[in-house]
Amino acid sequence: EALDKSLKNFGMPVGPITLADEVGIDVSSHVAKFLSNADLGVRMEGGDVSLMEQMIGKGWLGKKSGQGFYTYKGKKKTINAEVQKYVKDFATRDLKLDEKEIQDRIVSRFVNEAA
Repeated sequence: EALDKSLKNFGMPVGPITLADEVGIDVSSHVAKFLSNADLGVRMEGGDVSLMEQMIGKGWLGKKSGQGFYTYKGKKKTINAEVQKYVKDFATRDLKLDEKEIQDRIVSRFVNEAA
């Protein structure tokens, strides 16, 4: 929730978690794997695509399956408690970043890519 809220408050139309759910966790995973295997230098390092691969294995494909990072019931979405626990278990540490730090870390990747 913090990632989505931070990026929306920055001015993005949706946050990265919502975007992954809307596109599909399977599609997001495929793109992430492709980019991490491409010869694009260090700018594509730092993520662990196995998080999404394991979500796919559990059938958590996002909005199209009714369950991804969020659970969808009609037009209402709520944080998927199972995925939230899974992500917390997956994380090696909590960096305790405030909203500005989250924004800076994510947006700086876009800025650096454009430079």
